[in-house]
Amino acid sequence: MSKKKNGLRKSGTAAGNREESRPDGAGGVSRRRLIGSAGAAGAAGLVLGAAGGATTYATTREERTALTTVGSTEAMFHGKHQAGITTPLQARGHLVAFDLVPGAGRKEAAALLRRWSAVAQRLMAGEVAKGGPGHDTGVALDAGPSSLTVTFGFGRTFFARTGLDDRRPAALDPLPAFSSDHLDAKRSDGDLWVQIGADDALVAFHALRALQKEAGSSARVRWQMNGFNRTPGATARPMTARNLMGQVDGTNNPRPAESDFEKRIFVPSDDSSASAWMAGGSYAVVRRIRMLLDDWEELTVERQEQVIGRRKADGAPLSGGSESTPMDLDRTGSDGKPLIPSNAHARISSPEKNGGAAMLRRPFSYHDGISDDGTPDAGLLFVCWQADPFKGFIPVQRKLDRGDALSPFIRHEASGLFAVPGGAGAGEYVGQRLLES
Repeated sequence: MSKKKNGLRKSGTAAGNREESRPDGAGGVSRRRLIGSAGAAGAAGLVLGAAGGATTYATTREERTALTTVGSTEAMFHGKHQAGITTPLQARGHLVAFDLVPGAGRKEAAALLRRWSAVAQRLMAGEVAKGGPGHDTGVALDAGPSSLTVTFGFGRTFFARTGLDDRRPAALDPLPAFSSDHLDAKRSDGDLWVQIGADDALVAFHALRALQKEAGSSARVRWQMNGFNRTPGATARPMTARNLMGQVDGTNNPRPAESDFEKRIFVPSDDSSASAWMAGGSYAVVRRIRMLLDDWEELTVERQEQVIGRRKADGAPLSGGSESTPMDLDRTGSDGKPLIPSNAHARISSPEKNGGAAMLRRPFSYHDGISDDGTPDAGLLFVCWQADPFKGFIPVQRKLDRGDALSPFIRHEASGLFAVPGGAGAGEYVGQRLLES
């Protein structure tokens, strides 16, 4: 039997058996078909491994991390919202933007989203991508779904290219300039945006490759960024992720259990305007934020904590308590100064200091090697979600721009804003309510 929780499903034996009865499409096999034979192969491996220590170690390590854990978790493609927004952070990710080719318009865009949706649905279920000879690369044949999510969005320029300017939401107006911006136009914006996440690097790459191939002659890659997070199960207990500065990152995120979560993160379904097609959708702000790690790592831990406003060890606010303890922004020390400095990042970005403005931060870290000056090209692929960026990201970033203690240690190098429509219903493709209305 299968179990669902938070839009994810743990695949069991019954699900695996059902997959084996399906046609393999391109002359291959279902990615999950191999699950049924894993037990026998594993037992043989243990016998053979007895002859050598290295082989024994490799086999038993694989046995300890079998497909019944991380690899078997499946995110649902169909639903009120697209997957990849409230889905728990995945270990690997790809962000990629496409531009429609000259001459491609609404018809070509609709066909592309139909193809993309079909591929995403299959891959998220742990199946091979259908197509002609050699269509599926075989990279992930022996893997389960691994929490794969594929999320699609539209940039501002998409609407002019498809003759849909009258359907473009006001929330897609350009983001204002900020003082920490050093934006590369070639790595910013785009007609179409795709976010891919998975708990296995090969599964994530497989999805990326399949979608790039499906773009065919309709769209070309504008930019691509690759990221990572901590692998599920790598810590003794579930905990908030850390960024490359070593800080716990995401403590104050809105939580689905909160009564106003849907209102803050997703576009309401009672909107009767020209952007009613966005019902159940959200707006993604994407920023490539370089961390100046050499400068940051020269600071003492105490100074780093003053910059952030939280303890590095456990993410607790400097005003006391544990990570989940609300910040006491009025509490002062023996010297009469606030325990959380007036320019601390956590203070300035808190909803209490921004009229309740909030966004769901769901980033990936990145490391793209060493720059010419010898410093690491590393940081955060910042992705945040909100029902309206003018009530979420923009007011908070404006406040940070005026005096955040973290600003000297980061640089915003790329930016994008995308309208991510609601999830597709059964028999629908993502964006159908816009492209066929």
